[in-house]
Amino acid sequence: MPARTTPTAAPDSQVPEEAVTPLIRGVAVLEELTAAGGTMSASALERATGLARSTVDRIVATLARMEYVRLDGRDAVLTPHVMELGNAYLAALRLPALLGRRADALADELDESVSLAVADRDGIRFIHQATRRRAMSLSFRIGDLLPAERTAPGPLFATEWTDADWTHWRARRTTDPKDGTFPAVPPAPEVRPDADFVRRTERAAADGWSLDDQLIEPGLVAVSAPVRDPRTGRLACVASVVSHTSRHTAADLRDTLLPRLRTAVAEMEQDLRQAPPAAPGPPPAGLAVWTGASKQELGREFIESLARGLTVLTAFGEGRESLTLTEVAKATGLARATARRALITYDHLNLVAQTPHRTFTLTPRVLSLGFPPLAGTPLPRLAEPHLRTLTDRIRETAYLAALTETGDEIQCTARVTAHHVMRVDIPLGTRRPATTGTAVGRVLLSHAHGGSDDDLVYALADEEWEQGVRTLAVPVHDRAGRTIAALATSTHTARRTAEDCVDTLLPALTTTATHIEAALHTASRFTPVPVT
Repeated sequence: MPARTTPTAAPDSQVPEEAVTPLIRGVAVLEELTAAGGTMSASALERATGLARSTVDRIVATLARMEYVRLDGRDAVLTPHVMELGNAYLAALRLPALLGRRADALADELDESVSLAVADRDGIRFIHQATRRRAMSLSFRIGDLLPAERTAPGPLFATEWTDADWTHWRARRTTDPKDGTFPAVPPAPEVRPDADFVRRTERAAADGWSLDDQLIEPGLVAVSAPVRDPRTGRLACVASVVSHTSRHTAADLRDTLLPRLRTAVAEMEQDLRQAPPAAPGPPPAGLAVWTGASKQELGREFIESLARGLTVLTAFGEGRESLTLTEVAKATGLARATARRALITYDHLNLVAQTPHRTFTLTPRVLSLGFPPLAGTPLPRLAEPHLRTLTDRIRETAYLAALTETGDEIQCTARVTAHHVMRVDIPLGTRRPATTGTAVGRVLLSHAHGGSDDDLVYALADEEWEQGVRTLAVPVHDRAGRTIAALATSTHTARRTAEDCVDTLLPALTTTATHIEAALHTASRFTPVPVT
């Protein structure tokens, strides 16, 4: 099977002599994993990328060492840690942090989904989503790439296209008429003439807004308005209200919801005008030393040039939107020549762009490196692999629990059962009254009742779920430090004493909770993570 054509590098671009080949190959593997929904076998990656199996195995081993993927049998699975690459772009962009609150408020007011999107060459890419929870709901995620001609934001962005942009768009339409390189959308049911999109762009330029009347798929309609950068007057992003024809027609969106959308856009532009300069946060530290140590430990299986190249992307962030080569090298601890070759490679792959001021910025295409499949992943799914590791280590049932919406019950949201003749098995969804007499209850209610979590390291209780069962629980905190879940293990009182639980099980639970929190904090930086 031939390799799938990815839209990363321009089709007519030549690989620069100084480009880092292992980095190009590693990016291709990450993009294939992203397009496949986050999971692929090594043999499938071999077919999709056209790389030798030994090369794929070394790339996957390197990504696993970086904790960007985990190995699950024969499959490579993206982990939340890979979202730090997309987070670097979103933090440097600042638009989600500055405008997301307005988009969320508009979605609440209209009871419709609201999105923010930026241009990604001849496509659009979402940077914020405020969706409604309905049976008929949207499945678009932050980072998803859509063809410009099948969206409402597309004509607005196309009003700023150069002749080269239009040429690139027409070339892509010729080579990919059914949108096979856009996995977030279904194949185009019909190939519309180029003139249709040209006319929509001219209309958007004249009206200052644009409509999508079921261009993505039947039933989906949207209206969009531009959010302009107050410094340049150019498009910063596009805000859209998205609905279903069972609630609104495209004309109805224009007549009833567009005025409120334009008011919200004006408020967003005011927020941009008043936003203070970003204060640079600390760049990642010790990355060059870490990659060198990993090479020493793993030898040939670790591709140091790939790992060092990926660390270059994490040099960017809030207050570090635009960096010189020297600043990138200093932030990562890499040699200037190493950083330069990585930037040349990323420029070729359209993952970074050079500015007229001899600096580099990340492009929206960085979101194609693992972000969409993990955006909005609920906490139980983030925690599950860590629960499996914990259960294998302590040989006891481990589970995650959270308070129900009413706050008067505890619900088991994820669990891995240990293999014993006499074992504790707590089915998913099990509910119990939330009382401070239980270990899980003490952990969860200490925060819900306004108490401080500072002194609550763990809670231990006997016969919490049933007679003869001893339970140990520790808190799981969100990015703000609030307890949102409890990680617990349950054992039979005849198998472990209370002292043994504290001495043997508590360190393992605490370590696992730390790993879960690290995944949660990365995943939830720009996307909401449901607790259940």
